[in-house]
Amino acid sequence: MVQSDFDGTISLEDVTDSLLQRFGQPGWQALEDAWERGEIGSRACMQGQIALLDMSVGELQAHLATIAIDPHFPAFVQEARRLGMPVQVVSDGLDHVIRTVLELNGLGDLPVIANRLVQTGPRSWALESPYASDRCARASGNCKCERLAEQQAVHGRVLYVGDSTSDYCVSGKADFVLAKYKLIDYCQSHGIAHAPFCTFDEATVLMAQVVQREPQRAAA
Repeated sequence: MVQSDFDGTISLEDVTDSLLQRFGQPGWQALEDAWERGEIGSRACMQGQIALLDMSVGELQAHLATIAIDPHFPAFVQEARRLGMPVQVVSDGLDHVIRTVLELNGLGDLPVIANRLVQTGPRSWALESPYASDRCARASGNCKCERLAEQQAVHGRVLYVGDSTSDYCVSGKADFVLAKYKLIDYCQSHGIAHAPFCTFDEATVLMAQVVQREPQRAAA
């Protein structure tokens, strides 16, 4: 089966970052800097940042309507399903954000596992992390390594698609990786089986090649 990151992989920008840049109150960048220095985990970082969002539901929805995804991603999903491979979106981002953007692009049926965005007032928000794990090496809100292991137990092999730092840890455990942006160099430097891509039309061709090389395992 296929697991894919969302922000910067399916979407053309990090949607959470775009929300913070537009609606975030002062302090969210300091949290980002602390996370990048390794002083806090991504879960603690996002909890603090989401609490700093000042936006109404209407403003949120209007912003999400402006978010673009890779135009070739729907065809990628269609081809994966034709090959008998279900697709699951696994993200350390926000569930409502991801589902809304996917629905606007005709992909509302895709399963999404991510942090939960909860409205706490007319213009206030909080983050819940039902998929967090005390064993998560990155202290993420959603432990992608555990989500990968769950699907490997069911499907045998998982093709992982990602782009950046939230995908580093899980890439070392995936059966094969389709990598873009920062994840390419990470896979290269750590000897992780992968293929680089820029857009999902390239990823679609690469996915088919992976399946053709190991048809019995891929169908397991």
